[in-house]
Amino acid sequence: MRIGQNPAKFIEASPKPARVTVATVTYIPVMSGYFAQSLDILKLCLNSLWEHTQAEYDLMVFDNASCPDVRQYLLEMQAEGRIQYLLLSEKNVGKAGAWNAILGAAPGEIIAYADSDVYYYPGWLTAQLKVVDAFPKIGMVTGMPMWSPPEYATSTVAWAEQAPGVIVERGKFLPWEDYFRHSRSLGSDEAKARVHFDSVDDLRLTFGDRQYYIGASHFQFVAPTTALRSVLPIPNERPMGQVRLLDVAINERGYLRLSTPEWWVQHLGNRLSETEFAAGIPTISLKARQRNRPWILKWQFAEDALYWIYHRLFEFLHR
Repeated sequence: MRIGQNPAKFIEASPKPARVTVATVTYIPVMSGYFAQSLDILKLCLNSLWEHTQAEYDLMVFDNASCPDVRQYLLEMQAEGRIQYLLLSEKNVGKAGAWNAILGAAPGEIIAYADSDVYYYPGWLTAQLKVVDAFPKIGMVTGMPMWSPPEYATSTVAWAEQAPGVIVERGKFLPWEDYFRHSRSLGSDEAKARVHFDSVDDLRLTFGDRQYYIGASHFQFVAPTTALRSVLPIPNERPMGQVRLLDVAINERGYLRLSTPEWWVQHLGNRLSETEFAAGIPTISLKARQRNRPWILKWQFAEDALYWIYHRLFEFLHR
């Protein structure tokens, strides 16, 4: 039985979503070990987003079964109006599963996705939107200079080679400093990173008076919602390890994948040093990183052995 009328019937207009939905996925199951600093990094990530985003947006956060402290923080931020859409998953559905949820549910025409360990620089969204709006059939735009595997950008090369006025170049264009600045945030050893850097070439295109690196990354991108939804659902058999499937699918659908030559975002990883954010810039000298390493890790075989033990323990605890 119904008594009276639902007051919502008398509201003449519904609020419209922002053109851009900024989205992220959080997963911090514990506050120790690998995740010891993860909540601090998440806060740094979101604070840089709130402080450095001038364009209008709504924020969507998908929490992949984090611990109570993390969920409490997210709920507080939503209560303060800083998170517009908060999805709390009972269990870890994997990164691809979280992508399927947020990419399918985001109300904006544009989705600006980033992992929850990304730092945003001032003006990042405006700069990346300009790229999205400038290109036909854009699929992903990453806001930093980077190398990415050319096999995931064949559609971009094919378009650029036949488009009037567009120039494609192959060679060494990405500076080592830019390459390793990102590579070290992923835990890469400098010597191994240098070997890879020396063995590959970059793909670059010139469009109008601007140059871009060909390729993008799934850790941060801005893209039209229609392009992303055209590749859903992303196969989701494991929590991690299948994230390249998004890159593959976007390329196979004929969409363009590009990266900007400027640093608009920065991947942080799961650890910060005291000097990491001197002058507000998330970077640290290579010599300082080596000097601060424990003595046992200066031997590669010891580092490899410790990582093997760590991964087995982590797998035992969290599987």
